[in-house]
Amino acid sequence: SGMTDCARQILKEGGIQSLYKGTVATLARDIPGTVAYFGMYEFAKKELMKLQGIDPQRGQLSPVAVLTAGGLAGMACWTVGIPADVIKSRYQTAPEGKYGGIADVYRALIKEEGYAGLFTGIRPALIRAFPANAACFLGMEVTRKFLGFMD
Repeated sequence: SGMTDCARQILKEGGIQSLYKGTVATLARDIPGTVAYFGMYEFAKKELMKLQGIDPQRGQLSPVAVLTAGGLAGMACWTVGIPADVIKSRYQTAPEGKYGGIADVYRALIKEEGYAGLFTGIRPALIRAFPANAACFLGMEVTRKFLGFMD
């Protein structure tokens, strides 16, 4: 019932390769999601600076603006990444042998649920993404400012 027992069962059922089941789908989620994440953060920061009449090269955003940019970044990340996350989760939790790979999961999902199935769970993901990533980016900016003496 613990972590060791879980690892033993996974290894017994699928061998060492089962520890890496879904790695390709994870990368398919994380690579474009990270591009959307940081891209949206930088884009939102620049647009918010323009709206506030702040020089993007020299000025700094208010904490509320950083929270807004960070929240939007998190939402962008999950909007881009949720289809691959749905596929990954279904592949990883399926009984061994149910799917031949992530392409098989994709085909079955589209056949059974249509394209909307790729966005299963997006509402709670976006609701969580805004405050979590807003706080994350605010913490990053405060830490960066605090450690600025190290530049």
